Amino acid sequence: MTDLLRLRPAVPAGGAGESSSGPVWAPTRALGRSVLLTGLLLLLGVALGRVDLALLAAPFAIGAAINLRRIPSAAPEITVRTDESYLVEGGAVDAGLIVSNPDTIDYDLVVVRTRTSPWLKLEHADRPFAITVAADGWAAIDLPGEATRWGRQDVGPAAARAAACGGLLACRPVVTPAAGVRVYPVTEPFNATEAMPAAAGLVGAHRSRRPGEGGELAGVRQFAPGDRLRRIDWRVSLRTRDLHVASTLSDRDAEVLLLLDVLGEIGLSGGVRGESSVLDTTVRAAAAIAEHYLHRGDRVSLLEYGATARRLRPASGRRQYLTVLEWLLDVRADPVNSEQYENVVGAHHVSSSALVVVLTPLVDPRAADMLAQLTQSGRYVVAVDTLPAQAAPPVRNQWTPLATRLWRLERENVLGRLREHGVPVVAWAGAGSLDLVLRDVARLASVPRGR
Repeated sequence: MTDLLRLRPAVPAGGAGESSSGPVWAPTRALGRSVLLTGLLLLLGVALGRVDLALLAAPFAIGAAINLRRIPSAAPEITVRTDESYLVEGGAVDAGLIVSNPDTIDYDLVVVRTRTSPWLKLEHADRPFAITVAADGWAAIDLPGEATRWGRQDVGPAAARAAACGGLLACRPVVTPAAGVRVYPVTEPFNATEAMPAAAGLVGAHRSRRPGEGGELAGVRQFAPGDRLRRIDWRVSLRTRDLHVASTLSDRDAEVLLLLDVLGEIGLSGGVRGESSVLDTTVRAAAAIAEHYLHRGDRVSLLEYGATARRLRPASGRRQYLTVLEWLLDVRADPVNSEQYENVVGAHHVSSSALVVVLTPLVDPRAADMLAQLTQSGRYVVAVDTLPAQAAPPVRNQWTPLATRLWRLERENVLGRLREHGVPVVAWAGAGSLDLVLRDVARLASVPRGR
């Protein structure tokens, strides 16, 4: 039994099943020592002519024969169990392992080990489990814990090794692949009460400048064929002796494009209760903004500013919100070469009436160039600063305090130049953090544009 507990590593590096050939069950060192001692005592008894030495070898031989009278043929089966329910950062994880014995012979001992993601704090997941599994039975190992960071986290791979026949036989390690746990980001409180700069859809909750069926009064005009009778303004009609109707402005939805800067990761993530890195702030802010506008009936799309330039098409409704959360789980730092960064945004069509919310730490000069390019093209752009307050420059070597201060001063100069060119920049602060900026953008959108 002691030899079985020395299984190192318990989970092979491949972690995707057992590919080695040979018998499922192999003799252990205990069986080897028993055979060696029995043979040595018999050899000495014959050579020295001593019957007592042969009698001493009898218990070892008889014990091994009795334990080996029934040899198992099937290895244990192991399954990783995870909770498929909606799980957010800081929520409880319900995971576990199920070990079953498909054979008709009991297993004396089964040693189970598993790997887990560092962002899943599961109880006792860092130590081996020793259990017994009866014939044609199963045993469960519960791994309760907590999910501390968003993303696709893994429970596993897991490995199991069983001993039978009194510890004289042991099976090869049985490895099962990992099971994924989807941990959605915490939605930070966000509420923007200001109007959208432009509304281009057919229906929605935002007032547009186009006449149509809505709740905002645009004026009174004479009756025309096709007008509804319920729109007749009887006071004006009786005074002028001509039918007049009240015209209204149409209520339309708006499109919001969330542009995520994933050129690099800055800061160390401490999970839901620790410090936030740039990607943490970006993902949580994107989830909050998308939830707010989707609940208002607007259309939301997402786009990564990186090498792959992943994009989620605009849509509305609860289904789009769940799709957004799934899309955000795969956000990773994705650096892009300097030669191709200009085509990352230009290759995707950005509607002229869409509100473009750029989530960026503004530490890469290419991000500032991208913001200036979008603003010069006539898009409604709002830059959200996602750099943590105590973040250091994205370099391996540690900077001195004076060098870090100069780096921050240079970054403040970049922010100032962006504001001078008409790019509003605001730090993410949760609820109401974009109200002032959206109000200014809406005012600029109401001004007629020159040709």
